[in-house]
Amino acid sequence: MVADARSRLAAAGLPDATIEARILIGGVLGLTATDVFVRGDREIGGPELEKIAEAIGRRLKREPVHRILGEREFHGMVLKLSPETLEPRPDTEILVDAILPYVRQIVASRGEARILDLGTGTGAIVLALLKECPQATGVGTDLSEAALQTARENAARLGLAGRFETIRSNWLEEVTGRFDIVVSNPPYIRTGVIAALEPEVREFDPLRALDGGPDGLDCYRAIAAGAGEVLAPGGMVGVEIGYDQRDSVTTIFQRVGFVLHQALRDFGDKDRVLLFAKAEPSH
Repeated sequence: MVADARSRLAAAGLPDATIEARILIGGVLGLTATDVFVRGDREIGGPELEKIAEAIGRRLKREPVHRILGEREFHGMVLKLSPETLEPRPDTEILVDAILPYVRQIVASRGEARILDLGTGTGAIVLALLKECPQATGVGTDLSEAALQTARENAARLGLAGRFETIRSNWLEEVTGRFDIVVSNPPYIRTGVIAALEPEVREFDPLRALDGGPDGLDCYRAIAAGAGEVLAPGGMVGVEIGYDQRDSVTTIFQRVGFVLHQALRDFGDKDRVLLFAKAEPSH
């Protein structure tokens, strides 16, 4: 069954046909990766064949594998996806790993840490941080109520609902209080480029989670404008960026009183994460 699925996906020009065939079939049948590899040629029944055929048919129409399965692993968690949420990518784990030491430092000094995740989507970033740091609490904001519902469901599935809440907000407009950590993976693709994206992204990720405005920087302006008001003393802001946006995003934050604290690159050696702190007042 794996061989047949692989050949159909490969014939359609999908480059990762072997891996995707195993993931799809394993997901549909509830098998581990090892089970698929070891038992990939076993006989299966009619209903299972129908489910596999449907999944392969959807992939041939360029629907991403994990959207077909309805969930994706991120930072050791299995997250439910929905049409209103961006599918979390491995590069975003870099943001989690970059900000996590600061969460732990704050907990070590204060006994707790409050995290704000702007444009939370599935809740991936904040839930990963809560998973790693039991003393932390988190708030996720999103303009989409459906996305917030998905994030709440993910928190419940992971046993984190007691430390996580959501606010429907356009960035920081409805946010009050102070937070030790502010994180976001905002839309950063230029409007004019979206039509040229791969179908898996263009047709299946929500447009609102992709479109960063004419220059791709609208959301960073909104975040930078309000972050200073909600960031607690000694706090940190962490954002994911596009590969060519380091200088532009840094300038946006510097103009409102932040300094670049750390910059990290992704698995393709491209700029991907920036961490900012409030500038120390000059005397």
